Amino acid sequence: MKQIFVNKRHSPEEYVQGILNSDRVMLGKAITLVESRLNSDNELAEQVLGKLLPHTGNSVRIGITGVPGAGKSTFIENFGQQLTSSGKRVAVLTIDPSSKKTKGSILGDKTRMEALATDPNAFVRPSPSGTTLGGVHSRTRETMLLCEASGFDVIIIETVGVGQSETSVKGIVDFLLLLMLSGAGDELQGIKRGIMEVADLIAINKADGENIKASQVALRQLQNALHMFPPNENGWYPKVVTCSAMHNTGIKEIWDIINEHRVNMMANGYFTINRRQQNLQWMHDVIRDHLQNSFYTNELVKDSLKALEKEVETERVPAIVAAKKLLALFRS
Repeated sequence: MKQIFVNKRHSPEEYVQGILNSDRVMLGKAITLVESRLNSDNELAEQVLGKLLPHTGNSVRIGITGVPGAGKSTFIENFGQQLTSSGKRVAVLTIDPSSKKTKGSILGDKTRMEALATDPNAFVRPSPSGTTLGGVHSRTRETMLLCEASGFDVIIIETVGVGQSETSVKGIVDFLLLLMLSGAGDELQGIKRGIMEVADLIAINKADGENIKASQVALRQLQNALHMFPPNENGWYPKVVTCSAMHNTGIKEIWDIINEHRVNMMANGYFTINRRQQNLQWMHDVIRDHLQNSFYTNELVKDSLKALEKEVETERVPAIVAAKKLLALFRS
């Protein structure tokens, strides 16, 4: 007889105490809970988050993005190990792209970061991107808060690496690092302007061996390009550096820049302003998410959706007309 295993649900107090005691198993279960789409799980997750909120907000939140092949996983593993060796507890939240066809995801970052995943001072959690744009999971913020409550000093969010929509990760983190490559041609055209405008630091990775000279050329090109952008409202001027995750060069300097940025943002008050703005954005994102879910699970909408989709596909009804009919049903 086939056995079915399910994630055991605990009381809110059990989740809270386990997380505050740095219980990794309970932390993993709580993340599964907040990522669930079941209403009963959502209600329980909200209770847990409410109780844990006073214990959050003390970590350094770092977003790491870049084009596919930029070496994000290798960089994060070596960067994370340097942090844990200095006594930091590091949580890495990685987002793997979901298949649009099957909705499945490989979730392979634990195999790509094998050393960090087994580090007692690190926690690596892969999540599927699902249908969420912006290179992050729709519950990444909640997962980050759970990790903060569990005592992690640094939270690293590795995005899918899908291009311009990556800019949404900026609304979650304190510092955004953009990894790029040199020697691949079209350094400036190969990345969208949108992500360059919000990056706090651009690191040209794989600057080693025969690629060192090309990396220096790319560094000067990017420095010149950044001078054409308007200054940031927080007073920070984005920097460009070279590094080699494979050879562990330039990694410490990147951590120094992150600390410099944090000190500056604390001093000018923008750190608090940014966190507050992100909290408001989180609220509005949740509203939009719930409205969309409510719309597509509405029985009247579900009964009419397929027929109207067919009429739109065959151009018998304009898309705007069909949309308004469905919205009217939703509001009725």
